[in-house]
Amino acid sequence: MDILGVRGYNLPAINDMEPIYEGKAKRLFTTDDPNVLRMEYKDSATAFNGVKKEDFENKGRFNKAITLIIYRMLEARGVATHLVDDVDDINLLVKKVSIIPLEVIVRNVAAGSFSKRMGVTEGTAFKKPIVEFSYKDDSLGDPFINDDYAREMGAATEEECLNIKKMALLVNDVLCEFFLKANLRLIDFKIELGRLAEDPTKIVLADEISPDTCRLWDVETGKKMDKDRFRQGLGGFMEAYADVLDRLQK
Repeated sequence: MDILGVRGYNLPAINDMEPIYEGKAKRLFTTDDPNVLRMEYKDSATAFNGVKKEDFENKGRFNKAITLIIYRMLEARGVATHLVDDVDDINLLVKKVSIIPLEVIVRNVAAGSFSKRMGVTEGTAFKKPIVEFSYKDDSLGDPFINDDYAREMGAATEEECLNIKKMALLVNDVLCEFFLKANLRLIDFKIELGRLAEDPTKIVLADEISPDTCRLWDVETGKKMDKDRFRQGLGGFMEAYADVLDRLQK
């Protein structure tokens, strides 16, 4: 049995399918188009490379809705993403990509691993944004690397690294402005990128942008509105995500 998808896609009944890939927070399924996948957002929360795990009702729904809002906004601002269309509360249609094995982090303010690694007080604003790469490999602990490492590991060419940095800084500029309108300060964020299956020369933003992948602090109170509430056991985890979604929908 099929259900009628959006934009003419026929999606096999969701309950009848097995994922082709399952990560910590999402599952991927095929569609009738070999270059388009269905991405399902899970209710799982993980931290410290999966050491801390817990399920939270509505987490997948919140992250999917926030990502959809942000990706549509970024597409309108000229940032290419893997987004194709909406499906339902926890599913999106996305372009099939080959994920580049780099986590690209942009930091505007000292926090998290940067503060621990460099001994800089959390909340210290940087003169200019910092862009850093981590090599995507859980068994290695996603180690911090530079452009030369990325080249020699075959993760990305020098030209790709340069373009990825430019793209990351553009996304940062757009997101800072966007979140500020919602009275949120963008502290830092992580993005992943992929080469399109139908055109591997084209790199697009992939995965998600949500409070799972961004540090967001309330502008007036400094309250943390992101996954640090789970990491640090601060409580009010899903309430913060619901608040972020509500602000972005206004």
